[in-house]
Amino acid sequence: MAPSTANKANDSGGRDQDAGAQFVLESKGQWWHAGYHLTTAIVGPTILTLPYAFGGLGWVVGLVCLTAMGLVTFYSYYLMSLVLDHCEKEGRRHIRFRELAADVLGSGWMFYFVIFIQTAINIGVGIGAILLAGECLKIMYTSLSPNGSLKLYHFIAMVTVVMIVLSQLPSFHSLRHLNLGSLLLSLGYSAVVVGACIYAGKSKDAPQRDYSLASTKGGRVFNAFTSISILAAIFGNGILPEIQATLATPATGKMLKGLLLCYTVIFLTFYSVAVSGYYVFGNQSSSNILQSLLPDVGPALAPTWVLGLGVIFVLLQLLAIDLVYSQVSFEIMEKNSADTSQGVFSKRNLVPRLILRSLYMLACGFFAAMLPFFGDISGVVGAIGFIPLDFVLPMLLYNKTHKPSRTSFTYIINAMIIVVFTGAGIMGAFSTIRKLVLDANQFKLFSSNVVE
Repeated sequence: MAPSTANKANDSGGRDQDAGAQFVLESKGQWWHAGYHLTTAIVGPTILTLPYAFGGLGWVVGLVCLTAMGLVTFYSYYLMSLVLDHCEKEGRRHIRFRELAADVLGSGWMFYFVIFIQTAINIGVGIGAILLAGECLKIMYTSLSPNGSLKLYHFIAMVTVVMIVLSQLPSFHSLRHLNLGSLLLSLGYSAVVVGACIYAGKSKDAPQRDYSLASTKGGRVFNAFTSISILAAIFGNGILPEIQATLATPATGKMLKGLLLCYTVIFLTFYSVAVSGYYVFGNQSSSNILQSLLPDVGPALAPTWVLGLGVIFVLLQLLAIDLVYSQVSFEIMEKNSADTSQGVFSKRNLVPRLILRSLYMLACGFFAAMLPFFGDISGVVGAIGFIPLDFVLPMLLYNKTHKPSRTSFTYIINAMIIVVFTGAGIMGAFSTIRKLVLDANQFKLFSSNVVE
């Protein structure tokens, strides 16, 4: 949809003809459903990277940055919900981030900027989720059959087949029960990791703890900004307007309750995993703390059945995460391919949905198998994607719609957040690109090993 027609799609007549709105972003949910969707979008296996992020920051700065990032993102998402509520009260309910930004900021190029960044994030998460799910299967396989012949890409193909089947769930709202399960899984593997770290810390094979930072000033700076980029990517989601679109009208005030549910889970999981993992492994923490607990050399540092349970929880949640972030892509495809005059399960709509969603998942699976070093690439996407959508645009949109005085506390805080996180995003992009270059000699297409 062109930016000039954004408002037209938001009136009742335009919405009735909009298959993306009618079928994918149908507005039937309650506030707790939005909480499930938000939690799945934010609280994922990326939290297992938190001890590694602390390795570049240290105890004090790590805890300060984690807390600051939590407060800023909650504030940012709350402002975004207020902007959406404001537009809804004026008769312009926006269900897409790109249309909201183009309408409020009055800039045609903003529509395409948001859709480009959002698509990069959503496809990146889709590829990464399939890759990590394949790696989980490979971990379980190699523990049962150390000399087995199956490679990583075989497991990626298995995950892709499962995702093709699950992707046929027609709407975002239809994922609500899966996302409740995802919420419980995140609590489950967080508890497993914390318990395993406590067990590892008390065992005779416990690693020597070292909390020192890089020896050079340049190394400390780059590591710090890389860690900040990781934190920003972990807290980011980039699809809050689409999640709020699933709420039954009127949506005003409901998103705050969903955010409170989500951030309760964040508090329980983020701090426990970060503190327990960094306490035991220090600056030797792997970018996935489960790999620190299951070292390539030597015995496992916790009972293997416990770690296996954690891997299974992670694997299952990755499927839900992939589905959540795929909804924006599905909505874009079906807006132009589906016919609202016929039912969602009619042959006219079912066949294109089956073909397009299957092709999308096949493409994500292919790139996951081809690029098992995607972790480094997704770090760059996180720095240049999540920060503008989650730390900059919400403040700009709020200032534009609610027009706080330039001398008011709210305006000053919003301006400071924009400046600080724009700078952090730029530095984070440089840091993650630097790591990409340093790791380049390890890259190999269709490798059976994931580059950290």
